[in-house]
This record gives sequence, structure tokens and C-alpha cells, in this order.
Amino acid sequence: MNTATAEENGTPSADLRQNLRAPLIVQKIRIDSDRPVFFGYSKNISRSGLFIATTNPAEPGDQLDLEIPLPGSLEGTIRCRCEVVWRRPFGNHLPFELGMGIRFIDLPSELSKQIDDWIHEQHRLEAEKESPT
Repeated sequence: MNTATAEENGTPSADLRQNLRAPLIVQKIRIDSDRPVFFGYSKNISRSGLFIATTNPAEPGDQLDLEIPLPGSLEGTIRCRCEVVWRRPFGNHLPFELGMGIRFIDLPSELSKQIDDWIHEQHRLEAEKESPT
């Protein structure tokens, strides 16, 4: 049985996604105003997108301009165009949260790398906590 990871085999692995201890407040940027409005809470993030918990998810294919605070020790906010990839509307799937999966469209590569580095660091720290010394 081959136990090598996809990265060790030379194939790219799926984005790591980090579940957040404290949700990030996501705001929608209005074209007609400089003032963002509340849009939902992000429960996890990756270099390519995030999940937004909201009672009124947008439709797949919709594009939105969002402002998202950077997680953890990263400072500042992300302002970028995003696309709804999937949605989880109200239904009999509970206890899952209502919301949608969002893909970053124009996130600068440096911010994408910072998020990815932060996620890898969080995974490393969690692994250290779980392994006896």
C-alpha cells in the first residue's frame, strides 16, 4: 500500500481548510456606498475560498465584492471579488448550517500565500499538541 501523500507523489493536493475558533464577520461591499454591510460569518477559510454561514445564501454563479478580516495572527482585511460555488439553503439537512461556499476570484497571490502559510502553521501546532513528547 502506498502511503505517500499527493504532494510527495508530485501531484497537487486539495487546499487545506482551517476551521476557525472564532468566526470571521464577512461584509458585502456595496457599489453605491463606501460602507460595507453585514453578510454572514465565515467558519473556515482556505487559500481559494471560504464557507459563509448565512440565512440567505446567494445563488451559485453569483459574484460578490466582499470584505473579510484575515484570521488569527494575520493582520488586516481582504477585499476581493468572490463567486458562489455552492449553496446550502434551508431544508431537512439540519444540523448543517445554512450558507454557501465562496471562491476567491481576484485575491492577490501574496494574500493567498499568507493564508496558506497560516493554515499550515495551524495544522503543525495542532499536530504538536496531539503528539506526546
